[in-house]
Amino acid sequence: MPNSGRSRSTPTAATDGRGLSAEQSAGAPLSRSPGDGAVSRAALQRDETVRRWGLVTPSATRIGRADDPAHDLSENVRRLHEERHPAMAGYSERAHRLDKLRITHALCTDLGLTPWQRDRVIGIMLEIDLTAFGSQRAIPTVALVVIRHVVDRERERYLGLHDKEWIHQQSPERLADLYEQFHSITDDEHFKNCCEQRDLDTTSLNRLRRSLVDQLDEQDLTGAVYGRNPARDPGLPSL
Repeated sequence: MPNSGRSRSTPTAATDGRGLSAEQSAGAPLSRSPGDGAVSRAALQRDETVRRWGLVTPSATRIGRADDPAHDLSENVRRLHEERHPAMAGYSERAHRLDKLRITHALCTDLGLTPWQRDRVIGIMLEIDLTAFGSQRAIPTVALVVIRHVVDRERERYLGLHDKEWIHQQSPERLADLYEQFHSITDDEHFKNCCEQRDLDTTSLNRLRRSLVDQLDEQDLTGAVYGRNPARDPGLPSL
């Protein structure tokens, strides 16, 4: 085939945007000329176009809100908010129950409770009415009160201090020795720190514990345990 007279050069190595090979580009010093390293005009335009529709803050969501302050929500969104939609029926109650379960479980794990103490605390928290605790009805606050009650009551049972008739039969020296062996969870530094973070002092703990005991007696929750059947035969193998 006759030669056209035009020579074509075959590239032997990959080149970068400046026409330099990869070897030359790797060994060349960084350029300090004005404009080097700046964002290209096309990339800047794309970035501004995307960010133009972004939200100013993460909490400024438009989901479930009206397009304009003067406008009202659509009927579909209103039905979802008011749980009138079949898919949303009872959602707030289920979410509140899951929050109590999750937060209480986290506190029990953080304070190093045994599995039995944890299940006792969660079983009580899921059934009691938090509104009975007034202004201190936050889930972490009530959970600390329940933890204190369950742990201290279990330690009292271990020493026999829960049996008033048995206590009356003991000598003063024996009772002094038993009460010296008893250590409340309120003496634990980590528990104290958790209470201080939620403005719970000794007076508040005692007052809230009395409200808790009243609820336990009214709702018959003294033996409440989450995920365990108190009437189950202990001789059967665990599932």
